Amino acid sequence: MTVKIPESILVCHEADKAKEFVGRIWGKKATFVCTIGNTETGKIPGISAAGAVPEITDFTPAADVELLYYGKCKCFDGVPVTPTGIPTPGIITMSAIKLANMPIFSANGGVNVRPTAPYFELDGKAGKDIRTGKAVENPRKVYETAVIAGESLAAVSEVLVVGESIAGGTTTALGVLTALGYDARGKVSSSMADNPHSLKDEVVRIGIKNSGLTLEQMRQDPMLAIAAVGDPMMPAAAGLVVGAARHIPVIMAGGTQMAAVLALVKGMEPGVLPNLAIGTTKWIVKDGTSNICDLVSQIGKVPVLAANLDFGPSKHPGLSIYETGIVKEGVGAGGASIAAITSSKGKIDCKALLQTIEQNYEMLMKKQ
Repeated sequence: MTVKIPESILVCHEADKAKEFVGRIWGKKATFVCTIGNTETGKIPGISAAGAVPEITDFTPAADVELLYYGKCKCFDGVPVTPTGIPTPGIITMSAIKLANMPIFSANGGVNVRPTAPYFELDGKAGKDIRTGKAVENPRKVYETAVIAGESLAAVSEVLVVGESIAGGTTTALGVLTALGYDARGKVSSSMADNPHSLKDEVVRIGIKNSGLTLEQMRQDPMLAIAAVGDPMMPAAAGLVVGAARHIPVIMAGGTQMAAVLALVKGMEPGVLPNLAIGTTKWIVKDGTSNICDLVSQIGKVPVLAANLDFGPSKHPGLSIYETGIVKEGVGAGGASIAAITSSKGKIDCKALLQTIEQNYEMLMKKQ
């Protein structure tokens, strides 16, 4: 089916395939699943917005999932925020899910703090600092379990949206993309306005050196790349995507971290790529310090779509500051917004999303 893509969705890469993909999911009900994990990499000073207060990184994924399920966090009081007080993009995801009445699930790739909410247990462990070269234990087991979960979700869904929550994930994304032979230097995004590319490059260089593996070995087996310099979200997300995309369209909801997951999917089961699109936010595709479209173009002919969210008119500084390039994406915010727009056949747009996001923000701030 051919549809006119609404202004609330930006077509950023592979325009023809993007239009075809939107036509395939137009009016179809989406299901959302958030993959969560922790990596000690996120606690390296200067790597992540959360890293300024390292203990936050252990709680953030659990709190994000709880926010989606309950509209509030249970593992701590308040809302997940950066050290400067910027609220989690999970508020965007929560609002899109509520507007579209979207079923939600979560999958534990390996966390230190488990959410007080339902989740698929994939039997993974939290990740180590990738400078060790031994970042993730037994990712293949997690991947294979996640494939089964993805197939199960596909059996009860028309479209699956796969998001993520993990602090430090853009550095591990750089690590895995580099290990798999892609040119990712200076192209992964950051949750901070000043993207610390040189620090990320050095961390990845040390990790690959300490892995004891050659680049050729890791290119031949993507699970070795995760084990060396990845994070526990990756095998979980890749498995969910592969399992579901064997049967239904999948929106990979995220920024440059999803480019790394896409590279893993291609390495494990390239036949599912025609059923995929990356769904992100305007803030990612317009970010001058990263380049998601270049990364995706190196991997395959997969469309990139972006929710054309505009927080500039918001009366809340905690939201309008998103327009300055802080945070940008997370918890599947862009993909969930796109799914809300397409499932409603455009009746939900970015203006309606902002109105609901502001209402939820006000509600959550009162609970602080």
